[in-house]
Amino acid sequence: MYLPTHFYQDNLPELFDLIEKNPLGSLIVVQDGEIEANHIPFELDRSEGEFGVLKGHIAKANPLFSILNEPLSAYVIFQAEQAYISPNWYEGKLEHHRVVPTWNYRVVHVKGTIQKLEDDRYLRGVLARLTRTHESTQALPWKMGDAPHDFIEEQLAKIVAVEIKIESIVGKFKVSQNRSVDDAENVAKALQEQNSAMAESIRKYYPNNS
Repeated sequence: MYLPTHFYQDNLPELFDLIEKNPLGSLIVVQDGEIEANHIPFELDRSEGEFGVLKGHIAKANPLFSILNEPLSAYVIFQAEQAYISPNWYEGKLEHHRVVPTWNYRVVHVKGTIQKLEDDRYLRGVLARLTRTHESTQALPWKMGDAPHDFIEEQLAKIVAVEIKIESIVGKFKVSQNRSVDDAENVAKALQEQNSAMAESIRKYYPNNS
């Protein structure tokens, strides 16, 4: 990933927070020169290892299932808010017009080793925690016990747990840090009018405010 110094983010709690709030990861593995990409909601276990562990599941019908007969190197990308940035929001637009559009975004890139775990208890634990987390905003949260036992058993037979032990993690928080304070604030104001979450991120992560 192209990562200029002013966009570099290595604050581990911030990186973990982004993953937990945006758990759908783009998982990429390479085998025999072929790229296999999948989009998987992950649970992050902060307590395991130096950088934590990602836990999820895949369908056994997924080509990744047969690829993971042995542990493989994996790359996972998590993306938070993003927004188009217009040159019209920079002061220089009216002075010299030497400005161009860009895009602000916050992402976390994870490298690690992925393996499948054909362990029913482990799989049920991952599913229960993911469900509990993402059903928490529902008036009447769904749980696996709500469905017929035979139906759940049938569905469980079709999937397998996967685990990624994180070996390195880095963030790119591109939130106008390469612009002046005035430009950054002008961008934040314009985005705020669009109800974009990026407005808050600019004000939070801009160097003078961190």
